[in-house]
Amino acid sequence: MAARRPDPVRVAGAVREQAEAIADWLGILDEADWSRPSPLPEWTVTHLVLHLAQALRTIAEARPTTASPLTAETYLATLPPAAAEIRDRERASEASDPVRSYATQLERANSVLEKLPGDVVQAPRGPLRTADFLATRALELVVHADDLGRTLPDSPPPLRRSATAVTVRMLADVLATRAPGRSVEVRIPPHAAVQCIPGPRHTRGTPPTVIETDPVTWLRLATGRVTWAEALEVGRVSASGERSDLSVYLPLVS
Repeated sequence: MAARRPDPVRVAGAVREQAEAIADWLGILDEADWSRPSPLPEWTVTHLVLHLAQALRTIAEARPTTASPLTAETYLATLPPAAAEIRDRERASEASDPVRSYATQLERANSVLEKLPGDVVQAPRGPLRTADFLATRALELVVHADDLGRTLPDSPPPLRRSATAVTVRMLADVLATRAPGRSVEVRIPPHAAVQCIPGPRHTRGTPPTVIETDPVTWLRLATGRVTWAEALEVGRVSASGERSDLSVYLPLVS
């Protein structure tokens, strides 16, 4: 199944909306909140916010290129091996003022989001179509906003519908790319539905196996925040039929 081609202007708007929502949320944090440990080992709220500032910085520094772009799936596959490097970078910069760093990079990113640099840009880990690159930025903003929300559940940052939709669809397409087939339909209403997993083909109607979950649970499954077994145990996933276990394919990125 070919991955859908997102509209770069819409993705840019979704990124801006989520980034600005996080900026507004930072203003309500008190001094004690910044040192709270997040669900990510060795990451505090400060580290997460500095990481998001870094994600915005990459938008500001994106430049057009004539190189052949990677697919979003290939690009995302480069992230897990770099996890320790990314963690160490944010921990080394924790003396920085996270609010000022975030605000500075948001301002710089917004200037690029208002006038996109071209069809293909040089991203930190390779060339990408501009829409795909911005979708990876939406993923950073949405997934880490959820991490911050789990850290501070009484006052979580908002997850904007547009950015959540971009992220859910991209990760659903990654699953369909890595596990091509039409024996299973994975539904994440209201944002996405994909068919995947090798097996008996159906010629009409719904595949014999249907899996359904909500957007936030899908994001957590796809990024390794919860396991397949954990999501099933608490009823956050509905799965019926053969080949209804996605654990062998998850997480998609971490």
